[in-house]
Amino acid sequence: MFRFAHIEILWLLTLIPLFVVAFILYTRRKRNQLKAFGDPALIAELMPDASAKRPVIKFSILMVALALLIIAATRPQYGQKSETIHRQGIEAMIALDISNSMLAEDVAPCRLDRAKQMLSKLIDQMTDDKVGLVVFAGESYVQLPITCDYVSAKMFINSITPELIQTQGTAIGSAIQTCLRSFGEPNEAGRCIILITDGENHEDDAEAAAKQAQEAGVQIFVVGIGKTEGSPIPVPGTSDYKKDREGNVVVSRLNEEMCQNIAKAGRGMYVHCDNTNTAMRALQKEIEHIASAEIDTEVYSDYNEQYQTFALLALLLLIIDFFIFGRQNHVLAKLDIFKEKKA
Repeated sequence: MFRFAHIEILWLLTLIPLFVVAFILYTRRKRNQLKAFGDPALIAELMPDASAKRPVIKFSILMVALALLIIAATRPQYGQKSETIHRQGIEAMIALDISNSMLAEDVAPCRLDRAKQMLSKLIDQMTDDKVGLVVFAGESYVQLPITCDYVSAKMFINSITPELIQTQGTAIGSAIQTCLRSFGEPNEAGRCIILITDGENHEDDAEAAAKQAQEAGVQIFVVGIGKTEGSPIPVPGTSDYKKDREGNVVVSRLNEEMCQNIAKAGRGMYVHCDNTNTAMRALQKEIEHIASAEIDTEVYSDYNEQYQTFALLALLLLIIDFFIFGRQNHVLAKLDIFKEKKA
């Protein structure tokens, strides 16, 4: 099967007829100027080395070389080759709290942004593991199904804002259950849930959900983000802070006790995330202890590249063009390559 990887580049071939027309007009104008200058036969005797064929030949070679380079740029491909890749790692679901309380700025730049920075660095350390993403507030949903595509994972993480979920609150138990459903069919690979939250659970029984995960063989690592003394919650787009019904500024505090209890019920570990990389390193160390197994086998089909042939032909023509002079070459005149009549 023959194909072009970037077939849209072939549109550049339409430039060649334009160059041909421009060259014809230029040649005709130059010939008319010589005729206006004097008798063509006399001018030919005054310019014995001038050649009418060589410029045409050089231009033709350049156009063919240009066409070959354009074709090479489209990456012509022919035939296929298959490659089987076996992945051995673990499966990790990330549950990220995106409630409004995560906008508190007791860690820089804010709790949510700090969590996103930590996750991005953590994913950079993964190799063959699978990762998925669940976001939650008053409800939860899967933003990224479990995958080995780390580029997509980081892209989704960077795009997260509290506006993704309109129902406010912090339903940690629901988020854990959503993660459990996202793992898919059981396999031998170790599984874990990385829960990142400030621990202000107001909706459900998070500890019961963590115990359910533990019974299913899934460890829960809880990352508590924020400070126990708390911080006001900025209102996006303003310089004001969120207030309750009585007009008092709402202060969001990290509930470390809740986070620790969830981690304990899930047979995992609790770490506190601050403005250092301590939490990420601790998480990475714990994840490395989880038993890995073959989690995926993928067969990739790739095409054999053929652009080299076109590029080499273009290079050869450019070299030939370099050694062809616009005028007759006295050194090579005896070869009479172009069969020109001598005056």
